[in-house]
Amino acid sequence: MYGKPLKVLLLALFLSFRGGAPSDVTRAQQLPAGPVLSEATREKVVRYIRERFGVADTVKMNLSVLRSSFAAGFYEVTVSADDGKNKHDQVAWVSKDWRYLIVGNLVELKQNTNPEMIQRVREAFKIPDNVKLALGNFHPSHAADFQEATLTVDSGKAKQERTLLLSKDGKHLILGEIYTLDVDLRQQALHSISLRNEPSQGPASAPVTIVEYADLQCPTCATLHQFFETQLLPRYGNKVRVIFKEFPLLGIHDWSPTAAVACQCAYEMNPSAYVPLRTEIFRNQQAINITNLRDLLLTYGEQAGVDRVKLAACIDAKSSWPRIEADLAEGKRLNVVSTPTAFINGRMLIGLPSAEGYYQTVDEALRGAK
Repeated sequence: MYGKPLKVLLLALFLSFRGGAPSDVTRAQQLPAGPVLSEATREKVVRYIRERFGVADTVKMNLSVLRSSFAAGFYEVTVSADDGKNKHDQVAWVSKDWRYLIVGNLVELKQNTNPEMIQRVREAFKIPDNVKLALGNFHPSHAADFQEATLTVDSGKAKQERTLLLSKDGKHLILGEIYTLDVDLRQQALHSISLRNEPSQGPASAPVTIVEYADLQCPTCATLHQFFETQLLPRYGNKVRVIFKEFPLLGIHDWSPTAAVACQCAYEMNPSAYVPLRTEIFRNQQAINITNLRDLLLTYGEQAGVDRVKLAACIDAKSSWPRIEADLAEGKRLNVVSTPTAFINGRMLIGLPSAEGYYQTVDEALRGAK
C-alpha cells in the first residue's frame, strides 16, 4: 500500500476497508464539551499520533476540544490532518488519565451478538458479501471500559486481522486499536530493530540510521530508493546510513517475494552486490513480470557481480527465505503495515510524503544525535 502523506495517514488512522463511518465526526460534534485541553497535553497526543502512524511534520495536525463520551473513562476528540491539498477529520478517544488513545471508527449496536456485530461492520465499511468476516472471542482490553476481539477479513487472496473494541454497555463497537500514550515509540523501535549482518549503504559510524522496509514491486518504494540514492545520501554524505529490510506484501504482489530472495542471496554471496541489484530491480520494475522474473534476476545479479549459477541455485532453493521471514516478523512487531516504511533513528515515517519531510526528520535526528 502506498500513497501521498494524507492518504497514508488515513490508511493508518482510520483502519477502514472502503471509506469508513463518515457520520462519526458529525455525531461527535454534537456531544457536550469536556475540560479544556492544555497545550502540553495537546502536543503530547499529536506527537504520539505522528510517531505511531509515521506522519511527517509537513502534515499539519490538530486536536479539537474534548467532548463527553459514551465510555465513562474516556473523552472524545477530533483529530484533523491537512497536507496542504486535502483535509480530513477523524474521531478518537483519549482516556481521562491520559494513558490510552483509541483511534478507529464507531459502530452503534442494538444487540451485541456476534452475527449483528459482523453485519454492522460489513454495512458501515461497505465490505462486499464475497469477503468473509470472522469474529473471535472477546476478552478484557488494556482499558477497563472496553473488551476486545480479533476480526479476520478474508478476501480469498489475502487475510487481514483487525481489532474490535466493545464498550462496557454493549452498545458501541469500535473498529480500531488501543495505544499506550506513555510508551517511548522511538526507543521501542531502536530496541526492536536488528542492525547486524544487514545490507546497508553508508558508513556504520553515521549518526543517523534509516531502516527501510520495502517491497520490490511497490512503485513508491522504487521512487524512495531513487530518492535515497540520488538526493538524500548525496546531501548528507557520511552522516546517514540506510539499512534495507525486505517486506514483500505477500498475497498482494506476485513476484516481489522471489525478488527479495534474489537480493538476499546476492547479499550472502557478495554483500557489495546487494544495492546495485536492488537498484536495477527498482529501475526496471515496470518491465518485470512473473514470466521473465527469473531470467531478469539472474541477469541483473550477474551484472552486479554475483555468480549466475550460484544465484540460480539459491533462488530455486529459496535459501535466503529465513532472512526475509526475520525481516517480516520484525516489521510486524513494529506495526509496519504498508510499504515503504522507514525508521529514522527510531522515528517512523510512512511512504514518501515529500523530500522536505525526509530532510526535516533527518535534520531532527542529527540534532538529537549531538
